[in-house]
Amino acid sequence: MKKFSIVIAGGGSTYTPEIILMLLDNLDRLPLRSIKLYDNDEERQNHVAKACEILIKEKDPTIQYVATTDPEVAYTDVDFVLAHIRVGKLEMRSLDEKIPLKYGVVGQETCGPGGMAYGLRSIPGVLENIEYMEKYSPNAWMLNYSNPASIVAEACRRFKPNSRVINICDMPIGMEHTIARILGFKNRKEMCIRYYGLNHFGWWTSIKDKDGKEYIQDLIAHQLKYGNCLADDDASHYTDSSWFDTAKKVKDIIAIDPTMCPNSYFQYYLFGDDMVAHTDPNYTRADQVVDTREKRVFGECARIEKVGTAKDTTLQIGIHAEFIVDLATALAFNTHERMLLIVPNNGAISNFEKDAMVEIPCIVGKDGYEPLTVGEIPHFQKGLMEQQVNCEKLVVDAYEQHSYLKMLQALTLNKCVPNANVARKILDDFIEANKAYWPELK
Repeated sequence: MKKFSIVIAGGGSTYTPEIILMLLDNLDRLPLRSIKLYDNDEERQNHVAKACEILIKEKDPTIQYVATTDPEVAYTDVDFVLAHIRVGKLEMRSLDEKIPLKYGVVGQETCGPGGMAYGLRSIPGVLENIEYMEKYSPNAWMLNYSNPASIVAEACRRFKPNSRVINICDMPIGMEHTIARILGFKNRKEMCIRYYGLNHFGWWTSIKDKDGKEYIQDLIAHQLKYGNCLADDDASHYTDSSWFDTAKKVKDIIAIDPTMCPNSYFQYYLFGDDMVAHTDPNYTRADQVVDTREKRVFGECARIEKVGTAKDTTLQIGIHAEFIVDLATALAFNTHERMLLIVPNNGAISNFEKDAMVEIPCIVGKDGYEPLTVGEIPHFQKGLMEQQVNCEKLVVDAYEQHSYLKMLQALTLNKCVPNANVARKILDDFIEANKAYWPELK
């Protein structure tokens, strides 16, 4: 059986060890001959690099391994690029969150002004990595899950329309694990789902079992009563209280339209005042990640490096990583698996603009993906999506044209921002904070 070579772009991420553990756990499905880490920040990558080498050598010493900051070394002779870059790292994420909060606006990594600021930073980094792939391994596939996924996907559509890039997001997968638990399935793969929307901005419309029995009404009834919590759930089931609060908030989101099941990220767009009221403007999610996840992962990687073995490690496979293996396997072995991807609409949603990057089920095989038809969508969902997709397009316009006006329009149009005066204040602060990353806006 053919063995494949993979490069993880953004190798210094705290998620990299989880991805490697998932790859190593699925060698029977996706045999590997090489795993590479690539990052332009050598110091950060070194926090995980040696531990990842030990994980690989203890599982399968025949797999070649390298951690590098040289794009030629990283991208030469690879079959798949797993891209999860974070331009500006967590320091800039912190500013993405805190600057809007100064003005009483949602401060979040991918939603609202913070997501747009992050998007403007991310575009050149993602495009650069696509160019490396096309130069050194033109037949490779890039599985891109760099955030904010919708803005990045729109930039890929516009500037790299013929590239072998598939834009994905793990967030719906995490929610489907929760849905499976609510409905009593052993795992999410026992469900056949219908879903549509934009990234972090969509709805489940059907959930069937293998025999075709529909469960969506059961899920709606449960969510109207409990949100995404189990009936006997409490905060002890969650890694921190914010995830528990998010699960509960689905109860309020679905009450606005109890005909389909919403993505939990709608809490930021539909209940922004609640989100701001419950957020500490001086200690946001980025700070929490630094103090918890980053310390935990880097600390465990340092321990593995010191003792020279990964035996009894506390590192675990991340649920977000399973989707990556599924997608790579479908491309490699033509499995025609059904997966949620971020793709050009091209009529899949018949009453929505053709060139919008939508998140819908697709059938995946060796030649890429084939989107499934969604049909017409209701006015409420369509209106929300049109507002959001045009914000995202305006951000890419701002990048392309170096336009202050386009970025101001993007912020003004966004549902999280109350008015143009606030939009301008946020934008001016973001320009100052992003001098090292954004194009000069004129």
